[in-house]
Amino acid sequence: MICLDTNYLIRGVVLGTPESAKLIRWYKSGEKLIVPMLVWFELLCGPVTENQVLILRSFITEIVPFGEKQAVESAHLFNAIQRKRQHRIDVMIAGTAIIADAKLATNNRKDFEPFIQFGLKIV
Repeated sequence: MICLDTNYLIRGVVLGTPESAKLIRWYKSGEKLIVPMLVWFELLCGPVTENQVLILRSFITEIVPFGEKQAVESAHLFNAIQRKRQHRIDVMIAGTAIIADAKLATNNRKDFEPFIQFGLKIV
C-alpha cells in the first residue's frame, strides 16, 4: 500500500513525469493507493482542473479520513520532534501513513525523514 503526498499527486497528472509513470505502474500492478483526507483537501485547493481531479481519483483506492487514530499518532509525532509548528501538516500526513501501514510517496523526503525513526516508510 502506498500513501500519496500532495506534491506527488500534483506531478502525477503531468504526463511524462516520473510520478506519473510510477502511479501508472503501481495502479497496473494492483498496488493499493491511498490519500490522506488532508492531502486531498490540499489538492482540491488547486490550481487543478476538474479533469485532473477525475483522473487522479480513478487511481486512488481510498481517501483516508483523519480520525482519532490518525490524530493520536500525529500528536505523538509532533511532540517527538519538539513541537515544530512548520511540521503540523507533515505530521498529519505521516501519522495517516503510519496508521495505514503504507509507504509514503513524496517529493519532499527531507520534510518526512524525522518520522522514519517512528515507523514511517518512504518509497
